[in-house]
Order: sequence, then structure tokens, then C-alpha cells
Amino acid sequence: MLESSALATSAEWDLFSKVGKYDHEQVLVCNDNKTGLKAIIAIHNSTLGPGLGGTRMWNYGTEAEAIRDVLRLSRGMTYKASISGLNLGGAKAVIIGDASVDKTESLMRRFGMFVNNLGGKYITAEDVGTTTQDMEYVNMETDYVVGLPVSRGGGGDPSPITAYGVYMGMKASVKKQYGSDSLEGKRIGIMGVGKVGMHLVELVSKENAKVFVSDINKHYLNEAASKYGATVVDDIIGLDQDIFAPCALGAILNDDTIPNLKCSIVAGAANNQLDKEDIHGPMLRKKGIAYAPDFLINAGGLINVYSEWNGYNRENAIRDTEKIYQTTLDIYHKADSMNIHTQAAANAIAEERIALMAHIHSRI
Repeated sequence: MLESSALATSAEWDLFSKVGKYDHEQVLVCNDNKTGLKAIIAIHNSTLGPGLGGTRMWNYGTEAEAIRDVLRLSRGMTYKASISGLNLGGAKAVIIGDASVDKTESLMRRFGMFVNNLGGKYITAEDVGTTTQDMEYVNMETDYVVGLPVSRGGGGDPSPITAYGVYMGMKASVKKQYGSDSLEGKRIGIMGVGKVGMHLVELVSKENAKVFVSDINKHYLNEAASKYGATVVDDIIGLDQDIFAPCALGAILNDDTIPNLKCSIVAGAANNQLDKEDIHGPMLRKKGIAYAPDFLINAGGLINVYSEWNGYNRENAIRDTEKIYQTTLDIYHKADSMNIHTQAAANAIAEERIALMAHIHSRI
């Protein structure tokens, strides 16, 4: 009995150590046996406002993987909102399951009830494995949802504006490295050509860039090749290229991949690209690779749904997303002037705004 109790105590402290690592405010575990719902909602920081972040549905190998993902993603949303000047906190949700098999109307509506129980502290939206249709189901149970179809007064699929923000960050990076922000003739490798990646392929192709793509989905590869003339490659990480754009899942920049990179810029849409920020950010800088922090340049989607929350205006969303260009240049300047890697520079800017707002609120 004592041994069992000790193990339980150890497991509890292990969970709290994970939550405390990034100073999360609240983590909610959602379970419903009838619908099969197994979800985790993580609220990282609400200093700037309610936490807004999408709901990802993924067939995680273990529950520990799901917890790690939602904690890292929600923290990234805090920094993304702050550095973009939005009055939002950071939060995210993950649903454990195969979206192509396990997702049902009842499951999404039950999830919506859990969101509603948080009373507006968390606002959800679509993400990997979820769609605008799913957000309609969630909306049947709560008003704390964005990413609704245009027919429902929403902004629809945020992927085009997410891609546009990445495009802005990419052009700023080219300006920094080459003196001109033109992508003409640049060799660009895009890893992951799903919703965001495909829009990015379209944008850079219009500037006559030489585009290379990889993905586990052959249908997407065929579309990128036939529609935009992209070249399909197997080893896109080791490709001789000017720009590497990770647009799939995170932690792609690590001990194994960074030594094999043959590029001068990394600028992509994937979240949490650095496996370990304090190790892999400096590794990129040492190699002379300009890294555009992912939580900045992929913020277009968040900017888009934030605009929806305040009364959707697409022109305003595009205008605000274009500011990513200058912010990216500012981060490069800060990193160079302080001799630090760009992720650290971006973190500092985001944390400074959060600290300032916390100070103001404490005096009201």
C-alpha cells in the first residue's frame, strides 16, 4: 500500500513539474466515455486576455506525447499573441484520436461543452485535424469559438492568411540575408504541403522561386507538382537550398537535422520547430542560418481569427499580417545587436510586453 501511494505521489509531482516548466496557469483533462472524447485544454497565460488557440486532433502514440504537445503549443500561443500586439493570452487544446476515424459530431459538441465550462477563459478554433465544420459543431454548445465558415459570419479557413504571414517573414529574411526581398530564382524547400504549405507554394511560385516539396501525402505532392510546377524530393532537409520552410509538425530542428541543413534561411509555418530552444537556436546562429521564429511568422492565422472575434474584416486581418515583415527585421536587428539567437530575441520582445501589461493591471 505504501509503495502504491508513493508511486501515485511521484506521478502527480511529475505532472506538476511538466505544467510548471513553462509556468502554465491551468490544464483541463476532458473525458467522455460515450463519445470517446479524450482531450486536454492548456491555458498558459491570460495576462493579455483570454487564451485563444486551436484544437488539434492527432493520433498520439502516448498520453505523454499529447501533454507535451499541448503544453508547448499553448506556450507558443502566448508568445505569438504578444509579439503580434494582440490582446490575447495563450492556450491550446488537443484531442487524442484519429481524425479520419474517431471524429464525430457528438464528440466535437461534447468538447464544446467543456470549452463553455471555462466561461471564456479559453476560445477555441480549428487546427490540424479539425475543420470549420467541426467548429460549427463546437459552436452549437459554446460561443467561445472562432474559425467559423464565412456563411456563419466567420473568416473561414485561416490557412491562406497563415501562409501569407510566413511569406512576409520569408521575404524579410531574404532581405536580411541577401539585401533584396525578391524570391525570384531562390531555391525554396517546403516540408509539408497541407493547407498552409500549399498556399505558401502558390505564393512563392508567383515570384518565380524554384520550389521543392516533400510530404507523406502523395496527393498533396501531385497537386503541388501539377498545379505549381514544384519538384518532389525525398530528402528535403539535406537539399542544397536557399530557404528551408518546415510546414509540418514541430521539433524538426534538432541535433540530427541541423548539421545536415544546406540553406541560409529557415522560415516555415510549423509550430515549435526548435526541439530545444536554448540549444538549437544557437546552433542555427553559429551556422550562419537566419531563423525566422515560427511563433511570429505563422501568426497570420491567429491574427485572422482574432479579427473574427472582434467583428471579422478580412482587409484588416491582411493589413495586420503584413506587419510581420517589419517585426521579423526588428528581431534580426535585436539578435545581431545583442549577439543572441533570434528565438531568444523574439521571446524577449514578447515577454517584455506581457510584463508591462501585468504591471499596468497590478496598478489599476
